[in-house]
Order: sequence, then C-alpha cells, then structure tokens
Amino acid sequence: MAFTRAEKRYNVRVLWLSLGYVVLLLGSIYYLKHYAAHDEIDWLVAILPALPLVGLFAALGRYFVEETDEYRRMLTIRQALVATGFTLSVGTIYGFLESAGLVGHVESFYIALLWFFGLGVGNCFNKLIDRGGEA
Repeated sequence: MAFTRAEKRYNVRVLWLSLGYVVLLLGSIYYLKHYAAHDEIDWLVAILPALPLVGLFAALGRYFVEETDEYRRMLTIRQALVATGFTLSVGTIYGFLESAGLVGHVESFYIALLWFFGLGVGNCFNKLIDRGGEA
C-alpha cells in the first residue's frame, strides 16, 4: 500500500525531529557533563532534547488533521490510543510498585519512550484486528 501525502509529510517530520532529538540529546549530555555551571543555561540545555519529542507528538496530531483517508486516520488514532492506554497502565502499575519499595526509581523521560513502544503495540493490535476481520 503506497503512502498518502499526509503520511509522507509525517514521515519527513518524524525523520527531522528524530535527528534533532539525537543531536540535542548528545549535545546536552556533553555540555552538562563538561561545562555545567548550575545556572539558567543548564536549565535550557537540559530541556532542549525534550523539544523534538514534543514536536513528534505535535507531528502526529498534525497527521490526524491532514490525513484524508478516513480508514488510515482511524488506524493511526487507534494505534495512538493503544499506546496511551499502554503507557498509562504501565506507568500506574510501576508507580504503585515503586511506592511500595519493590522496584527502583525510573527517570520520567522514559515515559515518552514507553509511549513510542506502545505505538508498536498499537500497530500489532491493528494487525490482529484486521486479520480477525478477514476470517
């Protein structure tokens, strides 16, 4: 199945934002390790890698608006809903385990990575549902 124009634009945005994330993450790690002065600049540098991730969420929202194929839009929305439910469920369960002292602390920036993994879970969910409909 060929990509729609909205999917092509979304993929270009994701590519550039992902590249920006890698560059800003590596740059901020290096800066904070070697030049941190514990001032306002450090705050800005620490936040910079999060901005492309926020952009990825916005790119998905923009894709929802731009996609004219209702079926593809529905699949992507369902995928995002599965990812959101997955992330909230894992985060909530882990939070209770952490509160009980049964597991160690995990940095909160991993929530975004968990959500992106959840998109893969949502994609598998879509494929299972589509396969079930063909039977």
